[in-house]
Amino acid sequence: QVQLVESGGGFMQDGGSLRLSCVVSGPTPGITAWFRQAPGKERRLVAAIRWMDAYSRYADTVKGRFTISRDNAKNTVYLQMNSLKPEDTAVYLCYAQRYGSVYWGQGTQVTVSS
Repeated sequence: QVQLVESGGGFMQDGGSLRLSCVVSGPTPGITAWFRQAPGKERRLVAAIRWMDAYSRYADTVKGRFTISRDNAKNTVYLQMNSLKPEDTAVYLCYAQRYGSVYWGQGTQVTVSS
Protein backbone atom coordinates (compact mmCIF):
# COMPACT_ATOMS: atom_id res chain seq x y z
CA GLN A 1 0.00 0.00 0.00
CA VAL A 2 2.74 2.44 1.02
CA GLN A 3 5.69 2.67 -1.38
CA LEU A 4 9.07 4.17 -0.53
CA VAL A 5 11.77 5.27 -2.98
CA GLU A 6 15.16 6.44 -1.67
CA SER A 7 17.86 8.51 -3.34
CA GLY A 8 20.97 10.48 -2.41
CA GLY A 9 23.43 7.80 -1.37
CA GLY A 10 26.98 7.68 -2.64
CA PHE A 11 30.63 8.16 -1.71
CA MET A 12 31.99 10.82 0.63
CA GLN A 13 35.20 11.65 2.45
CA ASP A 14 35.48 11.60 6.22
CA GLY A 15 33.86 14.79 7.52
CA GLY A 16 31.67 15.35 4.46
CA SER A 17 27.90 15.63 4.10
CA LEU A 18 25.12 13.85 2.22
CA ARG A 19 21.36 14.23 2.14
CA LEU A 20 19.13 11.21 1.64
CA SER A 21 15.57 11.54 0.33
CA CYS A 22 12.64 9.13 0.59
CA VAL A 23 9.52 9.79 -1.48
CA VAL A 24 6.37 8.28 0.05
CA SER A 25 3.56 7.16 -2.25
CA GLY A 26 0.12 5.99 -1.15
CA PRO A 27 -1.58 6.61 2.20
CA THR A 28 0.12 8.89 4.71
CA PRO A 29 2.13 6.85 7.23
CA GLY A 30 2.07 7.34 10.97
CA ILE A 31 5.85 7.48 11.22
CA THR A 32 8.77 7.29 8.84
CA ALA A 33 12.34 6.42 9.73
CA TRP A 34 15.81 5.65 8.47
CA PHE A 35 17.58 2.42 9.36
CA ARG A 36 21.05 1.29 8.38
CA GLN A 37 22.78 -2.06 8.09
CA ALA A 38 26.50 -2.66 7.66
CA PRO A 39 27.86 -6.02 6.44
CA GLY A 40 27.65 -8.63 9.19
CA LYS A 41 25.77 -6.27 11.51
CA GLU A 42 22.15 -6.02 12.61
CA ARG A 43 19.81 -3.47 11.09
CA ARG A 44 19.60 -0.49 13.46
CA LEU A 45 17.40 2.58 13.76
CA VAL A 46 19.14 5.82 12.79
CA ALA A 47 16.32 8.36 13.14
CA ALA A 48 12.51 8.41 13.18
CA ILE A 49 9.89 11.12 12.75
CA ARG A 50 6.13 11.26 13.25
CA TRP A 51 4.48 12.39 10.04
CA MET A 52 1.89 14.73 11.51
CA ASP A 53 3.60 16.43 14.49
CA ALA A 54 7.30 16.04 13.51
CA TYR A 55 8.35 14.47 16.82
CA SER A 56 11.73 12.86 16.18
CA ARG A 57 14.35 10.71 17.86
CA TYR A 58 17.88 9.61 17.01
CA ALA A 59 20.38 6.88 17.71
CA ASP A 60 23.10 8.03 20.11
CA THR A 61 25.74 7.44 17.44
CA VAL A 62 24.30 10.13 15.14
CA LYS A 63 22.94 12.74 17.57
CA GLY A 64 24.28 16.19 16.73
CA ARG A 65 25.37 15.10 13.25
CA PHE A 66 22.21 13.84 11.49
CA THR A 67 18.84 15.57 11.13
CA ILE A 68 15.59 13.94 10.00
CA SER A 69 12.84 16.09 8.52
CA ARG A 70 9.80 15.79 6.29
CA ASP A 71 8.05 17.93 3.68
CA ASN A 72 4.33 17.13 3.71
CA ALA A 73 3.65 18.95 0.44
CA LYS A 74 6.25 16.81 -1.35
CA ASN A 75 5.50 13.59 0.58
CA THR A 76 9.22 13.29 1.24
CA VAL A 77 11.33 12.52 4.30
CA TYR A 78 14.99 13.59 4.42
CA LEU A 79 18.07 12.59 6.33
CA GLN A 80 20.74 15.29 6.40
CA MET A 81 24.05 13.67 7.35
CA ASN A 82 26.91 15.95 8.40
CA SER A 83 30.37 15.19 9.80
CA LEU A 84 30.28 11.73 8.26
CA LYS A 85 32.58 9.06 9.66
CA PRO A 86 33.80 5.77 8.16
CA GLU A 87 31.64 3.93 10.71
CA ASP A 88 28.57 5.50 9.06
CA THR A 89 29.19 3.30 6.02
CA ALA A 90 26.12 1.10 5.50
CA VAL A 91 23.05 0.47 3.41
CA TYR A 92 20.45 3.02 4.48
CA LEU A 93 16.79 2.01 4.24
CA CYS A 94 13.66 4.11 4.44
CA TYR A 95 10.90 2.73 6.67
CA ALA A 96 7.23 3.56 7.18
CA GLN A 97 4.61 2.37 9.64
CA ARG A 98 0.85 2.62 9.17
CA TYR A 99 -1.82 0.86 11.24
CA GLY A 100 0.67 -1.69 12.52
CA SER A 101 2.02 -2.58 9.06
CA VAL A 102 5.59 -1.76 8.07
CA TYR A 103 7.07 -0.93 4.68
CA TRP A 104 10.67 -0.74 3.45
CA GLY A 105 12.45 1.03 0.64
CA GLN A 106 15.02 -0.67 -1.56
CA GLY A 107 18.04 0.74 0.27
CA THR A 108 20.79 3.11 -0.79
CA GLN A 109 24.52 2.63 -0.17
CA VAL A 110 26.49 5.23 1.77
CA THR A 111 30.28 4.81 1.80
CA VAL A 112 32.55 7.08 3.84
CA SER A 113 36.32 6.82 3.38
CA SER A 114 39.08 7.97 5.71
